[in-house]
Amino acid sequence: MTKRVINIPDLGEAEDVEVIEVCAKTGDQVDSEDPIIVLESDKAAMEIPASVIGEVISIEVSVGDKV
Repeated sequence: MTKRVINIPDLGEAEDVEVIEVCAKTGDQVDSEDPIIVLESDKAAMEIPASVIGEVISIEVSVGDKV
């Protein structure tokens, strides 16, 4: 099994954003583009999707974390 880390994309001027929702949990099967977490900046909320089809092995953030 190949493991992949999903990194937070460059959000421009935002230095850190808050995790406001964790949409997936360990063991979930996800398709490419399924939302994994939702982030909120000063200007907008944005979903961070899975980049590949597979099983979530771990989630390293929690609601309220700054990333």
